Amino acid sequence: MKKITFFQPHRLSFGCGCFSDCIDYVAELKSTSVHIIAPPFLAATVDSMVVQLREAGCSVSVNADISVEPTIGIFEAATEQARKVKATCVVGIGGGSALDLAKLVAAFVDSHQQIQECFGIGLLKARSCHLVCVPTTSGTGSEVSPNAILLDENAKLKKGVVSPFLVPDAAFIDPLLTRSVPATVTAFTGLDALTHCIEAYTNRFAHPLADVYALQGVTLCSRFLVRAIEQPDDIEARESMSIASLYGGLCLGPVNTAAVHALAYPLGGEFHVPHGLSTAILLPRVFQFNAEASPDRHAAVAVALGVPPGSSDLETAYAGAARLDQLVRECGVATNLTLHGLDRSSIPGMAKFAMTVTRLLKNNPRDITEADCAQIYAQCFQ
Repeated sequence: MKKITFFQPHRLSFGCGCFSDCIDYVAELKSTSVHIIAPPFLAATVDSMVVQLREAGCSVSVNADISVEPTIGIFEAATEQARKVKATCVVGIGGGSALDLAKLVAAFVDSHQQIQECFGIGLLKARSCHLVCVPTTSGTGSEVSPNAILLDENAKLKKGVVSPFLVPDAAFIDPLLTRSVPATVTAFTGLDALTHCIEAYTNRFAHPLADVYALQGVTLCSRFLVRAIEQPDDIEARESMSIASLYGGLCLGPVNTAAVHALAYPLGGEFHVPHGLSTAILLPRVFQFNAEASPDRHAAVAVALGVPPGSSDLETAYAGAARLDQLVRECGVATNLTLHGLDRSSIPGMAKFAMTVTRLLKNNPRDITEADCAQIYAQCFQ
């Protein structure tokens, strides 16, 4: 059995209402400067938190401008803002964009390293600033992962920093915070969580310790994602999707993702297709492509998706790909890239860019070539 290492928050709280525990936790830190990073639409939630923390004697500042997936420029501006207030505790509240940015700001607020020298695995040297994450979507699992993604505007490609120093000190997962998320965001983020779990279970470096999280995450997404989209106040669905997202995030450190995410990066980097939408479009196609490399694992995913076993693992796996395509459509996702502003002339460039994401492609269960990438992209225009 291969070696595996999990890095997890020192404190992980889950459950409806645990956001109030987060406020108590931060107040008890006695940090001299608490800096909150969040998107604008969470203004009411952030304002309430600020009032309570100030009443507890904390110095609090807010960056509530995170409305898009973070770029290197946004990161640099956010880090400078945190430095000006001499932040000793960064609290990220929101979806994956806000959490990823908060993680990086906490790591670099007191660092002499440059972001460009830290893209990759294990290159970040330290973090001294306390870090707390509170997700308001069920998707990225960033609140428990060692990963953070930025868009390199010049290269038009998303790049990742992967380091145990990016794992938060504490994470508070309150499913009640996800109820106000729009249906499209619930769909995109939920399908991203599903992709994390599937790519972890079918990964070349899959491990029994991660398999438990991954396969259960697939089952939860299959059962509850559409319910969460159609019935936003369904607490059971929201709780279940929050757990699925958490499970996917726990898999990101020791196992990580593979070709779906590698192929999604050019879609987001050059054409600004939302990340969850990119993975949703690509997932059924990549799953079909990978199935022959490990039919048994792909068949197990198919069964977790609700597919009855066929006469062979490969038959079951292919039925799983069809079920994924159906599920994506049930979530209201338009799977034709033409409808998202792309045309076939973009395929060669995207395939070339995708092949540079070796950090993820090495995890894919089937070797993939530039021609394979182009063929998969072409299927997304049908």
